[in-house]
Amino acid sequence: MNVAKTAARVVDSEKVETYTKAVMDIYSQHPSPEFSDTQGKQEYLAQYDGIKDEGYWQLFKTMEKVKESNDVLSLYISYMDPKTMTGIYVLDADTSEKACPTGTWESIFPENYEVMTHPEDGFPSYISNTEKFGWLCSAGAAVLNQDGQVVAHVFVDISMNRVMRDRYDYLIRLCLILLVATLALILLFIWMVNRALVCPVNRLASAAASYVSDKECAGKGQSSIEQLNIHTGDEVESLCGAIKQMECDINGYIENLTAVTAEKERIGAELDVAKHIQASMLPCIFPAFPDRTELDIYATMTPAKEVGGDFYDFFLVDDDRLAMVMADVSGKGVPAALFMVIAKTLLKNVAQTGLSPKAVLEKVNNQLCMNNEAEMFVTVWLGILEISTGRLTCANAGHEYPVLKRAGGDYALIKDKHGFVLAGMEGTRYKEYEIQMEPGDRMFLYTDGVAEATNAYNELYGTNRMLDALNRNKDTGCETLLCRMKEEIDTFVGEAPQFDDITMLGLELMPQNGPAMKKLKLTPTLESIEQVTAFVEQELEKAGIPLKVIVQMNIAVDEIFSNIARYSGADDATVGVTAKDGCITLRFADNGSPYDPTEKPDPNTSLSAEERNIGGLGIFMVKKSMDTVEYEYQDGFNILTLTKLSDSK
Repeated sequence: MNVAKTAARVVDSEKVETYTKAVMDIYSQHPSPEFSDTQGKQEYLAQYDGIKDEGYWQLFKTMEKVKESNDVLSLYISYMDPKTMTGIYVLDADTSEKACPTGTWESIFPENYEVMTHPEDGFPSYISNTEKFGWLCSAGAAVLNQDGQVVAHVFVDISMNRVMRDRYDYLIRLCLILLVATLALILLFIWMVNRALVCPVNRLASAAASYVSDKECAGKGQSSIEQLNIHTGDEVESLCGAIKQMECDINGYIENLTAVTAEKERIGAELDVAKHIQASMLPCIFPAFPDRTELDIYATMTPAKEVGGDFYDFFLVDDDRLAMVMADVSGKGVPAALFMVIAKTLLKNVAQTGLSPKAVLEKVNNQLCMNNEAEMFVTVWLGILEISTGRLTCANAGHEYPVLKRAGGDYALIKDKHGFVLAGMEGTRYKEYEIQMEPGDRMFLYTDGVAEATNAYNELYGTNRMLDALNRNKDTGCETLLCRMKEEIDTFVGEAPQFDDITMLGLELMPQNGPAMKKLKLTPTLESIEQVTAFVEQELEKAGIPLKVIVQMNIAVDEIFSNIARYSGADDATVGVTAKDGCITLRFADNGSPYDPTEKPDPNTSLSAEERNIGGLGIFMVKKSMDTVEYEYQDGFNILTLTKLSDSK
């Protein structure tokens, strides 16, 4: 680029402008010509011979001197035509056969199109590789007239092959010099190190390498290390003595380690199995109730040791009641894990009998107090949610305060009254309270491992930080909320070891698009059919269902509920009803023996009553009068769902 700028300054810009204009006057008559034979090309180039006067050749000599003094491959003047994006040769300082005659042209490289918008800046150096000119590095500088206008460009070409060849020769010479010098230094260094260090160290290394084989042949006498006799008077001699002492220490350590390792591996394997057993006991498949859109529930438990004493649990007591447990056993490790298994099993078994939270805690407390020689105890928060109404009945046995968030509000502690811990004293009485949850409300349960998480400075995470973190993430789902809570706790704790088990549970009562299903829970008997019928009839009348349809629904209720009372053996049943936009849904759930009435074959109504088999006519009439009849068996309950459009026949 410097050569191009120098040439652009030394040439006579007036002459360049004159000859450029003369060339373009001829070229513009037939831009970018193509020739079919040599004669046509010669005739075209002959047009430019008339402009080559004495001034032209003076300009040529000036360019030739610049070319020779700078030893470049090519130096030429070209006019860059922005209309055709071509460069037209005005003068080439080359005297060889490769020179480009005046009036010949070449297309401008696409990468230089942008330069054409500011031709006064010239063409910064660029590399090209074409079949015609080969591998070149080129640059162009603008020739400006007295008015500062660009009249042409001076271009310089340098052969990249020559550049690479020069670089290669330089690197070869430099590498040879460095190689010789390096080899000499290496040989000198090797000789010195070998004399003072390598030989003694090799003897030490050989003896150390023989340590294992010497151990395998323990009866052969002195080991290779014991036979070492190095007297160099320096650090190598000290190293030899240290290795001999190390051999004695290692032999004693190996004997102890072998016994300890075997025992540790056995215990580790057993703890790993126990860890997986404990984890599998807790609900760990999410979503937990994929068919229950009313609930979003998620829970996690991170033990401080291989196994822990914290546990959570949630399960359906029946079709409309969800039990939730959050508990923390005193102590840690295996004893706490064993006590946790007992407490969790008892709590679930007793809760599934249908008792209230207060009664569940009292009964389990008495059971745990029996034969509790280890004097362990467990704190428990137990809540039973009636899904259809949102009524949450709770009892607290010495556990952390639960956290409640109302829809659109913030998380806040519910400072309930604590009872005594379970397994602490037989005959303890507990109190229960109720929380009315609405769609969009959330409940957060946790163990003391959350609030008492401790960092390296012995600072507790604390309840206030927990509430702040909950409210920062109050608009996230339960799973995301618990994951972010764990991340915030980990960030606070840092590199400090986990002090206690960390267990969390999140529950959200989800808003429903349609009306909530009204439910009636009762013991299925023939005497309660009238109560069920009145319940369904009342709800349908509120929804404005025609009397004709209500009569049909009552017939279906009478048939289905009487079958449950007579044949199912159930002691618990729930009847639900919804009506929206003329669509009526009846749902019957009972904990009796599994039975699918939809599989009952339809009776042959073409036969007389005496000829038909007994049974099946009632469910047949129900199927005929309903639009859909669906059955499923889930969580120990028969669930039969009837659907009817009020405007259907």
